[in-house]
Amino acid sequence: MKKDIHDRADIIVLVDTFYKNVALNLQIGPIFTDVAKVDWSRHLPKMYDFWESILFGKAIYKGNPMLTHFALNKQTPLQHEQFEIWKDLFFQNVDDLFAGPNAELIKQKAQSIADLMHFKINTPSSKIKIV
Repeated sequence: MKKDIHDRADIIVLVDTFYKNVALNLQIGPIFTDVAKVDWSRHLPKMYDFWESILFGKAIYKGNPMLTHFALNKQTPLQHEQFEIWKDLFFQNVDDLFAGPNAELIKQKAQSIADLMHFKINTPSSKIKIV
């Protein structure tokens, strides 16, 4: 029986497994390895902090993922397909490794974050109306 995501150690297992699969993915792997030229030794600890902050409410993540992705989008368009592949990989990795309320919650959070990021990146600012 799989356990739920309980602590940072579980986040590390999830993030490490997920990004190994991302790097191997033929559709989105090159975005990370060839375009963004991700330094995994720096990126992974940031992602541990990010997901620990998101899932457990700890204010340890320092950064602005939207700015990073806006800049990346200028190098290579980040479209619906890439976001869907990212989400599918994330959900599959969670489901392969964990089961429980936190596992479901992290998938919901990932869905919301990816969808909002896609919307902000791919919606011309002239079409967004703030009321």
